Amino acid sequence: MSTSRPPVTDEISWVLTPLLELPGVLHAVIATGDGLVEGASKDLSRASAERVAAMTATVHAAARAFTTAFTDVEQPKLAQTVVESDLGFAVVVPAGQNTSLAVFAAPDAQLGNVAYQMQVQVAALSRAMASPARQQDAVART
Repeated sequence: MSTSRPPVTDEISWVLTPLLELPGVLHAVIATGDGLVEGASKDLSRASAERVAAMTATVHAAARAFTTAFTDVEQPKLAQTVVESDLGFAVVVPAGQNTSLAVFAAPDAQLGNVAYQMQVQVAALSRAMASPARQQDAVART
């Protein structure tokens, strides 16, 4: 296991750091439901992060439509979407309202552990976003 920690960009990207520390996880992106980047691993170019965010929205929409086609249930709640290729796994999970978390992991990554840790980070993100914003004590400075 590598001891170097891939850095991340953008304020919300703290969610990605523990995922990038997992063996085999190569990249991670937080994306809005309409395909915009909210955070990305630093070693992923901005153009690539934007493509991943756009494709994350597309993959999630297709997975919902695919599930609906099989079940006739409108707006199914997705737990995760996994795409497997010879290069590895792309895993996308919902991360709150209008947000998704996507990672790309090597073929030898422990997919169960990656998926579990993604859920742990989604829960941490949800708690952080539910907390009220900190405000400076204006009274103390006057």
